Amino acid sequence: MRKIITNTFMTLDGVMQAPGGPDEDTDSGFEYGGWSVTQWDHIMNDAMIEAMKNPYDLLLGRVTYEIFAAHWPLLKDDPTADMFNRINKYVATDTLTNASWENTVLLNHDTIKQIKSLKSTNGIDLQVHGSSNLIQSLLQHGLIDQMNIWIYPLVIGKGKRLFGNGTVPSNFKLVSHAISTTGVIITSFEANGEIPIGSFAL
Repeated sequence: MRKIITNTFMTLDGVMQAPGGPDEDTDSGFEYGGWSVTQWDHIMNDAMIEAMKNPYDLLLGRVTYEIFAAHWPLLKDDPTADMFNRINKYVATDTLTNASWENTVLLNHDTIKQIKSLKSTNGIDLQVHGSSNLIQSLLQHGLIDQMNIWIYPLVIGKGKRLFGNGTVPSNFKLVSHAISTTGVIITSFEANGEIPIGSFAL
């Protein structure tokens, strides 16, 4: 069975919208796009290389896919671009009917059923980058095996959040962590069953 691993940049108040640039996602008038860019350091770079070193395919929502498809194919002699262009890209979408980026597979009939079928096969892991709406669906159906969450020392107050309305209560186990020189907390969690309930009452 393939693992589904999400990779998310998130503020202290849970916002994950448009970390990479002002025009990345302005939905609902979001005006803080690019909030993660100035925080980058060598520790984060090393952590990103480590997270992406093993073979994987991409599982993306439509918006993130279109952002990637407009960027990565245009880069030349770039290791990440070469990898993203080469590997399979599975896109969860109700609206996209064709795609020109090489090795793209559209999941646009019964998306969750198709993702479950894909996950059940033998193969390399599926990495999700960004894709806030897709992550909500994956959480609701208990399909996420590992969450890599980078928590930035920022509070924005509005925007798309990692854990939105309808998130199913779940238990996760912290498996690794580091802190960048800029105060970004780099964490990795694995799914760990249901929430254990206890009591401090005498």
